[in-house]
Amino acid sequence: MQKHLIAIPLLLIWTTSILGQDPEIMYAGNDKISKAPQPFLFSVTTLTPDAQPWSINYAGAYGERVSDPYGYSGIGQEIALMGYLGNRFTLYAKAAFGFSDGVRVSSAQQVEVVRDIIGGKSAQGFRLGLGLGGRLDYDNVGALISRLTATYTTSFWRLNGNILFEKAFGNERDAIDVITSIGIQYRLWNNLYAGVEALGEDLEGFWEEEEAEGGAKLLVGPSFNLSPKNSRFSFSVCGGPVIYATRSQAGPSDAIRDLPLQNGFMVQARVVYDLSRI
Repeated sequence: MQKHLIAIPLLLIWTTSILGQDPEIMYAGNDKISKAPQPFLFSVTTLTPDAQPWSINYAGAYGERVSDPYGYSGIGQEIALMGYLGNRFTLYAKAAFGFSDGVRVSSAQQVEVVRDIIGGKSAQGFRLGLGLGGRLDYDNVGALISRLTATYTTSFWRLNGNILFEKAFGNERDAIDVITSIGIQYRLWNNLYAGVEALGEDLEGFWEEEEAEGGAKLLVGPSFNLSPKNSRFSFSVCGGPVIYATRSQAGPSDAIRDLPLQNGFMVQARVVYDLSRI
C-alpha cells in the first residue's frame, strides 16, 4: 500500500500532460518563461518579483533497500512552504515526517531565508543567492545551515545549483556537513520540461574517515517538471541509482537527508500548489 503513495504524483503528471495544455507563462522582455515555484527536486530555486507565488507542496519518495531514518518502510514524506518576502528574499520552510509500524511518528523541521545578492530582480538570466537558517532533525538535534544558490533561466532552459553547509550541535556529529546539488531542464513541448539532476550528500566523507552519516552518497537521474496552464498545481519527479562513494564506520545519524542509507534506487515526486491564486 505504501509503495502506491509515490505513484499518485506520477499519475497526476501523466494525466495532466495528455490534456495538451499550453504552459502557464510570464514575459521577460520578448522571451517567455514558464512559471514554476520549485521545478527541481533537490535544489532550492529563489523567487523573484515577476515570479513570486507563495506555494505549499507535498513531496513523497520511495527507496529500495532503505531503513530508518529515511522515512519508514522505505517511504519518505515532507510538506514545505515557500514564498517571496520582497527585496529579493525567499522563505523556505519544510517538515519531514514518517510513521513507524503505524504507532510512532517522527518528524524533522527546517526553515531558511535566501537572498539573491547578484541578480534576482527578474526570473530571466543569472542570479546568485546566499541563505541562512536552522534545522531540527529526527533525533531533536539542532543545526545551523547556510545555502549558496545559483540559477540561470531562459525561455527554454533552467539551470540551478545549491551548496549547503550544516553545522549540527550534537556530540557525535561532523564539524561541518556538505551537501551539493545541480539540475538542468529544457522545455521539450508546451508545458513539459525534462533534464537531469544530481545530488551529493555528506561530501566531507571524501576526506573524513569517521563521517557521522555513514559516508558520501551520490545520485544522478532524469528530472521532469510540468506546469499546466490555468492550474494551481505543478508537478516534478526525479529518480535514479543511489551510490555510496565512501564508507565510514560511524553513523548513520538521524540528520535530515534526501538519499537512503544504502546503495539502491530511489524516486521522488513533488506536487506544488500555488497559494497566490486563492
